[in-house]
Amino acid sequence: MSIWKEYGVRIRLVVASLAAGLASVLAIPAAANAASGPDPIIGGSTVSSAPWAAAVFSNGSFTCSGTIISASFVLTARHCISGTMSVRVGSVNRASGGVTRTVTSTSVRSDLALMRLNSPVTTSYMPLSSAYPPVNSTNSIYGWGMTCYSGCGASTTLKTATVRVTSTNQTDAYGGRAIGSTAVNGNAWRGDSGGPQVYNGAQVGVASTADGTSRQYYGSVAYNRAWITSVAGV
Repeated sequence: MSIWKEYGVRIRLVVASLAAGLASVLAIPAAANAASGPDPIIGGSTVSSAPWAAAVFSNGSFTCSGTIISASFVLTARHCISGTMSVRVGSVNRASGGVTRTVTSTSVRSDLALMRLNSPVTTSYMPLSSAYPPVNSTNSIYGWGMTCYSGCGASTTLKTATVRVTSTNQTDAYGGRAIGSTAVNGNAWRGDSGGPQVYNGAQVGVASTADGTSRQYYGSVAYNRAWITSVAGV
């Protein structure tokens, strides 16, 4: 769940927390789009239905995950935004099904981005939380990220995994407030950037960075809630 691009692969290191040390932004290397490994998010399981899911593309290539939160807005990570953006909404397969839309404009804050679509999409939208998840709660994460740490590609089918919240006062890739969590049965990795962390049926975080072992850091929806409402109206 990260976007790494510079001449096809960009690696950006950020300090997500003092305990975590150096963390990597979760965009996906261009070379990793070609083939899917045997077990995408890393661990976890595949998803059979996710009408709110949005696969995010830059210049026609899959780079990130996201969620549609209203008829005209997709929420993803700020570090995902590069070039000409488009999305596929409403399919668990990032390469087929659902509907596609181009992005006409973006608004950013911390490591969150709101993408305005060129025309509305009718589906079930992802609810957004106005509260932080409790520390020690178990949350679900979703994304099309790489299926292993190296040598395999992004998952074709959306995956989910369970994580445990360790802190709600961490830092995302742009210095905003983030939720820290550790793996229960799976981790976020490259390509999961922008994907949701969900508690009690509502999105609480947006995938920002991971430390390459078992920890991930999600930009806080609650921290940015007023901004989201001011831009997207939800």
